[in-house]
Amino acid sequence: MFALADCNNFYASCERVFRPDLQGKPIIVLSNNDGCAVARSNEAKALGIKMGDPYFKIREIVERHNVAVFSGNMSLYGDMSQRVRWVLEDFSPLVEVYSIDEAFLDLRGMDNIDFDAYAKRISSECWRLTSIPVSVGIAPTKTLAKIASKLCKQYPKLRGGCYMHRPQDIEKVLRKFPIADVWGIGRKSAQKLYDYNILTAYEFTQMRESVVRGLLGITGLRTWQELRGVACIEFEDTLESKQTICVSRSFAKEITDPKELTEQVANFAASATEKLRAQHSACSQMLVFTATNRFKDNDLQAHNSTLTTFVDATNDHRTIVASAVNATRDLYRRGFGYKKAGVVLSKLLPESAIVHSLFTDTDSIARENRLSSAMDSINSCFGRGTIKMGVQGSGRIKSSSENQSPHYTTLWSDIPKATVK
Repeated sequence: MFALADCNNFYASCERVFRPDLQGKPIIVLSNNDGCAVARSNEAKALGIKMGDPYFKIREIVERHNVAVFSGNMSLYGDMSQRVRWVLEDFSPLVEVYSIDEAFLDLRGMDNIDFDAYAKRISSECWRLTSIPVSVGIAPTKTLAKIASKLCKQYPKLRGGCYMHRPQDIEKVLRKFPIADVWGIGRKSAQKLYDYNILTAYEFTQMRESVVRGLLGITGLRTWQELRGVACIEFEDTLESKQTICVSRSFAKEITDPKELTEQVANFAASATEKLRAQHSACSQMLVFTATNRFKDNDLQAHNSTLTTFVDATNDHRTIVASAVNATRDLYRRGFGYKKAGVVLSKLLPESAIVHSLFTDTDSIARENRLSSAMDSINSCFGRGTIKMGVQGSGRIKSSSENQSPHYTTLWSDIPKATVK
């Protein structure tokens, strides 16, 4: 058996943990620079606010219904996600983190267990220990487990846990489940199935195997088998290393000052390097790009990039940040207002696979690596940006976040205070 634990309206739920006064009230969380809605509570959904709605278009609804608005607080959400995972690890030795708000649990080999009660217990413990509502679905395959978790959200009487295993029950659910909502069926695949008049998951399971393979390939065939109760999607209890790492932002206002633009790109490069080192990888190439506001037709436009190739693959902070700064200075053009910039690290390989050339000063590289490791340790202990390179300026990435909540769990200064009278 497999379980899928899915945090309900995760970003909005994280905001509610420290704002109990918002229970039962509509909440939305906005994207970078407060551009559009990327998370909504059930109450906000009921008002007609859709995922991706630009904030300026829904402002009237927000004001009329007193919707609580938050700027994205990824530090808080990431920390709360980790806390939920710690709870899940008490229920299974193998946990596959699928996304920031979803994780699979491998329950194979666990016999003589009331899985329905087990699912409800997992949900209950997540709520008790983190105050995050979690829907837990248990089924013979990962795909069916995801469907079971969705049922928890639709039917409160399930009390956060659903065990779906009897063939007649699975068939009943699949007959009503839209094919476009099945995990592994993307928009293009759904359209192909629509052309065959396949509208539900059950109708999909009744197709011939050869037709499914020809239409959707091996990936679609795996989904077809999973819906028929055959587990064929591997369980991954370790995170797969990323093949590229990108850090980019759209700025709240156009940047015309070269020093300010350079500082921002330096911060992007530093953040990308932290992620690179966290997965114990090194990069051989780095792309730096800058762009003006394409929506301002009357302004000067420039969309440029430059590719830097490292002779020896590296994950050294100073090397990557310095190269990004030099690239930005080459890209900058006076008179342009830059609205977006970013850094992309590519051609990644494990740091253990780095091969230095004959003329490389390995002693110098070792010193730089010790320095980077020290920076990682300090920032991990005292918070990101505690120690940084001077070229990063304040170390803050400029963005509009007027409605951001405090970093309750990741900054000492933001820890909630209780006054006892």
